[in-house]
Amino acid sequence: MPTDRNSSFLRGPAKAPAHIRAALHSDMGNPATELGGELESDIALHDAGDLPLAECAGDDALIEQAVSRALAAGQAPLLLGGDHSITLPSLRAFARTYPRLSILHIDAHPDLYHELLGNPRSHASPFARIMEERLAQRLVQVGIRTLNAHQRQQVARFGVEVVPMRGFTPHHVPKLPGAVYISVDLDGLDPAFAPGVSHHEPGGLSVREVMDVFARLADSQVVGADVVELNPDRDLNGMTAVVAAKLAKELAALLARDS
Repeated sequence: MPTDRNSSFLRGPAKAPAHIRAALHSDMGNPATELGGELESDIALHDAGDLPLAECAGDDALIEQAVSRALAAGQAPLLLGGDHSITLPSLRAFARTYPRLSILHIDAHPDLYHELLGNPRSHASPFARIMEERLAQRLVQVGIRTLNAHQRQQVARFGVEVVPMRGFTPHHVPKLPGAVYISVDLDGLDPAFAPGVSHHEPGGLSVREVMDVFARLADSQVVGADVVELNPDRDLNGMTAVVAAKLAKELAALLARDS
């Protein structure tokens, strides 16, 4: 999903998919996942390539249609962003197949602004649109550490379950029975682990804590996921691309387990 048209501060996430792919297939690592399976030999991970997004309003329809086609074919979509605005059209497709969907959202920011800088499709607003459109029955947000007054109001309005970073342990994350979509904004991690993002927010998750959050989904059916907001222009030695690839690999293992 090579788009950053709805980014509010810096452009750059449109370049991310190629960097994640390169890290995922690099000889630096191997295809083993922490669940035990390996990409290709145990996990059929098919790369459908980049969508031909045109940096215009029509991109939402292209994303929704691509996800719908994958779901109709019995596949479990894993989207590589791009900015976080891609999650809304993805969830529009998922809601038709999974009407009682829960979302596990990892992020420094709630992304619940009614609009930001006059843009209701800002990457800071997707979950406001998702909840307004009733695309999920439950939204659990993990890693939040920028909850301002407006977004506190939005949390109350939509009944969002926020797991803040202050005093965080993975056991604070509730169990999510049923179908679950995972959305990972890389700035949910501390910049020490993921410096290649547009919005540095100190005090975030470690990679191991994210893995421990994923482990909380043992009783869930993980049906789709996205990894967003890698900004290669801000990365150091490809470090964040490697983290994104690690998360993509582990998410693929969860999707394969539950598909």
